[in-house]
Amino acid sequence: MNLKSIAVLLTAVAAHAVTGPIEYASCQTGCNGHAVSCYGAAGFTFRVALPSVPPVLATCNTGLGTCMAACADLLSERVQL
Repeated sequence: MNLKSIAVLLTAVAAHAVTGPIEYASCQTGCNGHAVSCYGAAGFTFRVALPSVPPVLATCNTGLGTCMAACADLLSERVQL
């Protein structure tokens, strides 16, 4: 393997390592944005503790969890070379 091949390989690996976490953070931000919208549409404020969870907020939380899981899958796919 010549020096140019090594440089190309290291650049590809470094770009891959940096892009994964950035994509993951962007994905989580999108999920949180949807959760805030869902809470707002239900007439509640995101991140306010309630003594019990109304069913509509349980639906918002389930959607948030599903979205976050998809983000984790995205990151795990990007980490595997």
